[in-house]
Amino acid sequence: MPKSLPLLDMSAPVCCAPVAAGPLGDQAALEIALRLKALADPARVKLMSLLFSSSADEENSSDLARALGLAESTVSHHLSQLRKAGLVESQRRGMSVFHTARRDAVAALCAVLDPHCCT
Repeated sequence: MPKSLPLLDMSAPVCCAPVAAGPLGDQAALEIALRLKALADPARVKLMSLLFSSSADEENSSDLARALGLAESTVSHHLSQLRKAGLVESQRRGMSVFHTARRDAVAALCAVLDPHCCT
């Protein structure tokens, strides 16, 4: 049985020295790995792409499911993983849930991996 990673509060963007700055501590490495693990699925990468490229500020679950050709329950699971990693925010309004990509969290993750990527 695979070893499960511990749960951390990842609601804030990752914040630590860049990977290239020197050896990382266990906690910083774990925080980065958990966020990357959340993105390590093609459906989740496609969801992030849809959220970033949307002309609206937010998208609801059923529209995302239709765009991906997946069941809404499957999309909800993937969005839950992205939300736990702090990469997506979700807000329930009535019977619908609307999702927004957290650009700050993705930018912070990029900066940790390569501090020169966004300059």
